[in-house]
Amino acid sequence: MSTPAVAPDTTGLPPLDTPPPAPDFGPATHLSCRECGARYDLGAAYACIECFGPLEVAYDLSGVTRELIESGPQSMWRYSCLLPVASYAGSEPNLEPGLTRLVRADNLARALGMTGTLWVKDDSGNPTHSFKDRVVAVAQSAARRLGLSTLACASTGNLANAVAAAAARAGQDSVVVIPSDLEDGKVVTTATYGGTLLAVRGTYDDVNRLCSELIGEPLTADWGFVNVNLRPYYAEGSKTVGYEIAEQLGWRLPEQVVAPIASGSLLTKVDKAFRELASLGLVPDSPYAVFGAQATGCSPVSEAFREGRDVVRPQRPATIAKSLAIGNPADGPYALDSVRRSGGAIADVSDEEIVEGIRLLAETEGIFAETAGGVVVATLRALLASGALDPARETVILNTGDGLKTLDAVAGHVAPTATISPDVDEVTAALVDASHERTTR
Repeated sequence: MSTPAVAPDTTGLPPLDTPPPAPDFGPATHLSCRECGARYDLGAAYACIECFGPLEVAYDLSGVTRELIESGPQSMWRYSCLLPVASYAGSEPNLEPGLTRLVRADNLARALGMTGTLWVKDDSGNPTHSFKDRVVAVAQSAARRLGLSTLACASTGNLANAVAAAAARAGQDSVVVIPSDLEDGKVVTTATYGGTLLAVRGTYDDVNRLCSELIGEPLTADWGFVNVNLRPYYAEGSKTVGYEIAEQLGWRLPEQVVAPIASGSLLTKVDKAFRELASLGLVPDSPYAVFGAQATGCSPVSEAFREGRDVVRPQRPATIAKSLAIGNPADGPYALDSVRRSGGAIADVSDEEIVEGIRLLAETEGIFAETAGGVVVATLRALLASGALDPARETVILNTGDGLKTLDAVAGHVAPTATISPDVDEVTAALVDASHERTTR
């Protein structure tokens, strides 16, 4: 006689047909189309199936207070209650970016003839020396929730660094795709983190298109492309720049802010952060103007603004500011909306002006910016000259990366003051010559 089978103990286990628990995205409730408003569940999606518009994260932000934020960690994770991340996301292996310095730039203000207070939000202090560490941190959190084990991206350089480093820190694989003509500093640093680095003969727009085509291929089933299928979450990381500016100013908004435009996402998300803080009562609802900065060699958004168009016509990039060299910016129309709604402006500057901007910021404030920072400083000067930006109002400009990444841009413009023998008389002569040169500039 056979022994009766013993039924397994299922006490406390859900029925077999019970779906797994939903990923924890904190205050995020759903994805929403920016064009038609269609709603979607939180997932690895980035385009509306109704109108092909971009998706962004929607929230329930009830219960957010200054005290809650200020009790958080000394990193961007203090704003977890305003991001599509679980409350414990900051304790998972990550680079812990954010809370970079806000520098009062009195010397630069004097050099530009500004009477209002000028600040530099210096994001070169992030772990891989650019603001991209912020957006990658949020995208990486989303990838974990969605079971995507490989972190990937299309990049003009800074994002490549951030993705490769963040994946290495978390013990993940990374696949980074870049144009083959990027600055050597960004290529070398990305490769050093040990992930897969693919250089494509083409522009960033070619690279981005290739990554979009890879979505859905069998080999990429567990890949999270931070700026493609994870883009709604990734983009929200830029809001932390705006949150930090407001908190560092004593919970108030500046009157003017100047941001570089590549895809346009950074500018729009800083604007979104300011509007969220005001709507939640965390800062006074005071007016502010948003200004955009582009390089003339890749200025599709600036051109559209200047010509009064809503449509951004793609361009083929030709500029030393490679981190901004996106000829077909995904968020270009929304950057135009932010600037026009706030009463700001968008301008562009030449490569020569970009180098001058890098040197001016370094010589006045000791901040060595990459080419994108040079674009911002030079554009600030151009906006002041045109009367578009008020020199008497408090202004914040964004430096998004470290000049050590783009040494080639200034290498031909700077050199030792003199090359001398170890002789006191030669030192004296060199100092006299240098003083004379400074007074005759």
